Formats: sequence, C-alpha cells, structure tokens
Amino acid sequence: MRGMRIAVNDVYRFAWRHMHALPAPLGYGLFRAGADAAWGLHRLGGGLAGVGQLEKNLARVLPASATPGRVRMASRKAMRSYMRYFYEAFALTGMSEEQILARVRPDMSPQVRADLQRGSIVLAMSHMGNWDLAGAWACRRLAPVLTVAERLEPVDLFEQFVSFREGLGMTIIGQGRGERVFDRLVDAAQEGGPYVIPLLADRDLSASGVDVDLCGHVARFAAGPAALAQRLGLPLYAGTMHYEILAGGRRRAAGSRWGLVLTLREVPCPQGPQGPQGSGSRELVVAHTRAWAAVMEPLLVEHAIDWHMLQPVFDADLDHERLARSHALQEAGP
Repeated sequence: MRGMRIAVNDVYRFAWRHMHALPAPLGYGLFRAGADAAWGLHRLGGGLAGVGQLEKNLARVLPASATPGRVRMASRKAMRSYMRYFYEAFALTGMSEEQILARVRPDMSPQVRADLQRGSIVLAMSHMGNWDLAGAWACRRLAPVLTVAERLEPVDLFEQFVSFREGLGMTIIGQGRGERVFDRLVDAAQEGGPYVIPLLADRDLSASGVDVDLCGHVARFAAGPAALAQRLGLPLYAGTMHYEILAGGRRRAAGSRWGLVLTLREVPCPQGPQGPQGSGSRELVVAHTRAWAAVMEPLLVEHAIDWHMLQPVFDADLDHERLARSHALQEAGP
C-alpha cells in the first residue's frame, strides 16, 4: 500500500510539472482515455469503487424515468467531466490571462457585483466543473478569493498548489483532516476584503453536517457557508459550474473546445427571532443551508453529468454505525 501511495504521488508531481506543456487536444484526450478506462473497469467488476457510488448518486438526481442504461451513460460522461477537471487543474499553470478569461462565462445577476461593492459574499459551491479555473477567473473579474483547501499528500505538491493559487490572487487556508478552521476563516474575512468566499459544501459527514432534501432524498451538506454568512451578515449564493463546448473567436481565445459556465443564484436569508440575521443560531444555519440546497438542486439536476461526486452523500448510502462513532470522537475532542 505504501509503495502504491508513493507511485501515485510521483504521478501527481509529474503531471503538475509537465502537463501544461502538452498540446491541449493531447492532454484532454489522455485524461478522457483514463476516464473511459476507469469506467470500463467498473463495468467489468473492478477498478474504482467511486464509479459505482457516482452511479448511485446520479440515479437519485436524474429524473425518476431514467433507465439503468441512461444512468450508466450519465456516469461515463461524468467520469469524463471529472478527468477533464483534473487535466485542466494540472494545466492551469500554463494558461494565459486571455485563456482564463475566455474559458469562463458567468451566469449571475448584477446583484453579485452590487453586493461586492458593499463587502464580501459567500458562495456555497458544489463539486461541479472546475473550481480552480472559476477561482482564477473570479480573482480577475469579481474580487480576490478567500477559501479553504484540505491539506493533501504529498505535502510538497500541496504547497506548490497553494503557492500557485495564491499567485493568482487567492488566499488559501489549509485544513488538516478533522481540523476546524471556521474561526480562522472568520478572522481572515474580517481583516481584509471584500472577498469572494467559495466553500465546497455539497458533502459533509461530520457532526456539524446538515440533513437536506435533495431530489426527494436525504443528503448531508456542510453548514459552513450558511454559518459564515450568518456570523458576518454576508449575502449567500449557491454556485454551480458546468462545461460547454466553445466555437469561433471564444474558442480560439480559450485555446480549448471546452468552456466553463459559472452560475450564481442568491439564497434567501431565513427569518430569525431578531430579523433576517437573528442570532446566528444552529436553527438559522440549518434553515439557511436547506435554503441553498433548494436553490442549487435544479441547477445540479440540469447539469448532473458535471457533478463529480464519487463519494457517499445520501443518507441511504451511509454506514450509520461508523458515522455515529466518528461523531462521538469529534464531540469528545482531542
């Protein structure tokens, strides 16, 4: 197992250092082949367990009339989308300013910029599209980005990821496994800005996770975006991303046939005992989290093949005994 981990780490290092030098068609083609290989191995009874979980997740968000064959085809397209993201993440170091701006098309109301004139905004993001590319675009067209990133191995590669993203204008707060960084995020948001504060939040199995309704099924989402918006009195937006095929001048400027649509929709703030902000109580945070899940749901359903959720998120797929033990340890603290 240790040898396998070292080999994977070496692959990541190689991709980070050299992938940007490949012609885009070749890079996209290689990663698409990898996606098809992983999907095909799953069909044969092997490969990544995540492919099977992806199909379970898609089956719950696709229309009830979707046949097993349609779900399988959706999972194949989703794996291609997922690996497209990986290629673009590794190739981002080689993208020019013009390419970054050409690849992203915003779908948002003027209210977003109006809110940024007054202060920071919080984005509750889903694991869709390419959040690194969207962050690079936001730094140039909206405001500096402040966000949290899980500390991953190898450490040296994580530090290179962070250094590069900080060079793009992002402020990254590293989070170790199980580490709570909410107060650090609050402090950073108060000390500077205005910021765009995107937080990936469509999965949270910790004790602070919130049960939400997603397409008629119970899922567990993160409370962080709503809690931050409540604590600081900031607007909350639901954010999704999906790919689109480019043509003409935009395709030439982007240097790719693939573009990204960044969609932001304002989330209504629930009314508390003291008005819209209330006291930031757990009840308000839960209500606000469920509100953004409801706003995000139709956007996710429309572009389900760009939802890169290869892990359990729905209550029906969770090991509740294991989850209860994990929650007990979290509540007990160090």
